Amino acid sequence: MSCRHENTGRGRGRPINVLTCLFVRRRIGAYLDGALDESAAGSTARHLGGCASCQREAEELRRLRALLQRSLSPSARVAEPEWSGFWPAIVRGVEDARLRAPAPVARPERWWRPRWALGGAVAAGVIVSLTLWQTVFTPFVPDGPVVVSSAHTEDPRGTVMIYSTHEKDVTVVWVLGLDD
Repeated sequence: MSCRHENTGRGRGRPINVLTCLFVRRRIGAYLDGALDESAAGSTARHLGGCASCQREAEELRRLRALLQRSLSPSARVAEPEWSGFWPAIVRGVEDARLRAPAPVARPERWWRPRWALGGAVAAGVIVSLTLWQTVFTPFVPDGPVVVSSAHTEDPRGTVMIYSTHEKDVTVVWVLGLDD
């Protein structure tokens, strides 16, 4: 049997059970280390003998471990660099740079230009916002005064209120408190 098409089920015959492959793949590392007991090692070896996909994964894991062992071996370590000429070379480089290019002189008259630009931008923003605020948010003022007055009636429980506007010639009269 082949595990070549384990997800699709296509190919020769029926693939090996996907769960078996998944379970074996989780144990391949321990199998290569020899950390499995005899029964688990035997079932893993039998599965690896018949499943090409799991065999490829085991081979990739073997190659990865071999590369890791070679890189960590004492012969593969890089020799310690020679530091005896390091500090004199640094000092020599600093002195050469000092002699080659003099430090640029800062011009004291230019420090204020960005501040003027920023101040101008802030002032323009304040002026625009005040102008817009005054034109957009003007309070509603009626054309003429609204007159609301109250008067007393002969009945001590009653009150009369009169509301009138000049632009529409409307007058409203309310009589309150006489609901008996």
